[in-house]
Amino acid sequence: MRLTDFWWRMNEHYGPAWAASYARDTVISGLGGRTIEQALAAGDSVKDVWRATCIHDPSIPTSLR
Repeated sequence: MRLTDFWWRMNEHYGPAWAASYARDTVISGLGGRTIEQALAAGDSVKDVWRATCIHDPSIPTSLR
């Protein structure tokens, strides 16, 4: 998964303003207790970050998973 695809999916589900806030402020246990921004900055795989985000928020529709 490319980073552009990741952000497209985030924006589709959360909307542009909320996606950025969610990535910055939400701590996800599947990312080792880090935020999305922290995990991406640390070099975690974009695909792994997306998977952890989907597990953390089951309201993300199947079409975006």
